[in-house]
Amino acid sequence: MARTRIAKNSFSGGEVSPFLIGRGDLKAYENGMTSMRNVIIYPTGGVRRRPGLRYIDTALGPARLVAFEFNIEQAYLLVFSDLKMTVYRDGNKQVSIDTPWAEDQLSLLTWTQSADTLLVVHPDVSPRKITRTTHTDWTLSEWTFYEDDETGKVYQPYYKFAADDLTLQASGTSGTVTLTASGDVFVDDHVNTRIRLAKKEVVITAVTSPTTATAEVKEVSGLVDTSATKDWEEQSFSAVHGWPVAVVFHQDRLVIGGTRDLPNRLWMSKSSDLFNFDLGEGLDDEAIEFAILSDQVNAIRSLFSSRHLQIFTSGAEWMVSGEPLTPETIQLKRQTRVGTAVHRYVPPRNVDGATLFVSRDGQDLREFLFADVEQAYQSNDLAMLCKHIMNDPVDQDYDSYRRLFYMVMGDGTMGALSVYRAEKISAWSVLETQGSFKNIAVVGQEAYVLVERFGQTFIEVFDDKLATDGALLGSDDEGAMIWNGLTHLNDAVVKVVADGAVYSDQTVVSGQVTLDRDVYTLEAGLSFSHKLEPLPPSPQATAYGAQGGRMRLVSLTFRLKDTQALKLDVGRGARDVPFKKIGTLGVLDSAPAHFTGDITVRALGWHANGTQSLWRIEQDTPLPFSVMSVVEELTANA
Repeated sequence: MARTRIAKNSFSGGEVSPFLIGRGDLKAYENGMTSMRNVIIYPTGGVRRRPGLRYIDTALGPARLVAFEFNIEQAYLLVFSDLKMTVYRDGNKQVSIDTPWAEDQLSLLTWTQSADTLLVVHPDVSPRKITRTTHTDWTLSEWTFYEDDETGKVYQPYYKFAADDLTLQASGTSGTVTLTASGDVFVDDHVNTRIRLAKKEVVITAVTSPTTATAEVKEVSGLVDTSATKDWEEQSFSAVHGWPVAVVFHQDRLVIGGTRDLPNRLWMSKSSDLFNFDLGEGLDDEAIEFAILSDQVNAIRSLFSSRHLQIFTSGAEWMVSGEPLTPETIQLKRQTRVGTAVHRYVPPRNVDGATLFVSRDGQDLREFLFADVEQAYQSNDLAMLCKHIMNDPVDQDYDSYRRLFYMVMGDGTMGALSVYRAEKISAWSVLETQGSFKNIAVVGQEAYVLVERFGQTFIEVFDDKLATDGALLGSDDEGAMIWNGLTHLNDAVVKVVADGAVYSDQTVVSGQVTLDRDVYTLEAGLSFSHKLEPLPPSPQATAYGAQGGRMRLVSLTFRLKDTQALKLDVGRGARDVPFKKIGTLGVLDSAPAHFTGDITVRALGWHANGTQSLWRIEQDTPLPFSVMSVVEELTANA
């Protein structure tokens, strides 16, 4: 009975779908796993237990996390909650200000940043500008479009929403006038909005009926005449017709995409004059405006500035090109027909020159990448082999420092994609916590998350020094038995690492834990388990072919790095694996040494089901764990 040795030198296939069982011909099968939970995959192929989560603060309630980075030294986390925005710097609260966005509107917030200014839009709220002066001085104001003091014109976008043959007539040419429409036009929300008659502007001050309104002439030169005219327009952005859906800066222009009543329209400001949308005579530096026209309504959901201006709509992806963009050189071309999410804003992110976005059905993570050969964009699916992980994504961000792409799912889990396109590495694992992940924002080299647990919402950050969640790490030069600061974990059972060694579990009472001896450093937080479970050996890999036959695992050899705990199940239940050089690992009274090297474990028993995993690592011990490779030795009978 011949023996077979199967070497898994890389875990770069990540967790793959159970529907791939039997597809041993795929490279992803060779490097993939059935389950990779709460582990991070190195781009080089190994895996490690994920970092713990350090507690930052308790949020005011459900919220949205936004990164604000001016430079390396001045980076902030903005937390938008119900009618509030709270600013954090280096994990410390700086200031809290009032905002107009209610809790149920947070999912559709869209933003873009330039220097010390963040522009924020929502389709049901007038757009706002958030400006930072100092760490603690932040202001919020409404957008103001450029106004010409000499003429009284406000250079904002206008559009005629009414039927083409509907006319409007003014009772005078200056001062306060009465506007009379030939059909129903006016509603109460028209008050304080602008209307342009034959390119001359008035501001509505009162609405009398659907066909009449009072207005003040703002044009210094007055209106052209008092005759009824079909040449009139309303301001494009208003409470009547909706506010901007998406916004971005591109080629020194402010680009606005879509509103409720103009879902497929795009506006681009004058070059270097961001709040001036004067179309003028179509000169190179003047504003640009157009609709996306195709065989279906393409409602704009998000905009992204990359090699080209990228437009993500409900039904397709588009490219706006032109070097530079001018009214004469601009070109709009549809690239792919995937569509993006419409019920919430999941920000597209750049990874190595590709723009990653979520498909409309929430089942794909698409890589929108320009192909030089075809001179067009492609949309490859990075989640093709792990559809079971994709569960209505609600947020995403990219940590370029660790080459990790985080995706928060609707079920409260989070996908972690280790991505390195140059080496064709795209490996998924799943992160879980006690509670639910809700949001993610990478600020500098810190990945902040919003977590719901125990009926509250917490702001936490991944910390390589920690191995538990919602955790705090403290020290006392004189040693202490009582440790405070754990109010957010009241009545919870927590894991404790004291002076580098695992202590017995403790229950938090009145925000503190009490030990039976003095310790000098202590980590206390909620437990989480990491899990590694391989795919069953493919029939092609065994001597006689395992499909329909029997198989026996003889031994496993793990190559570990800086590992302090290993709990393995080879069919007889999970057991601590002893490291001969340092003793049996488990709950220890003193800190064990880090182990790097190979360790071999023998196994017994035959398996008649070729679809079962032959081994499993699963443990919640809050100590470092890393495995670089594994070699399986097995026998099989036909």
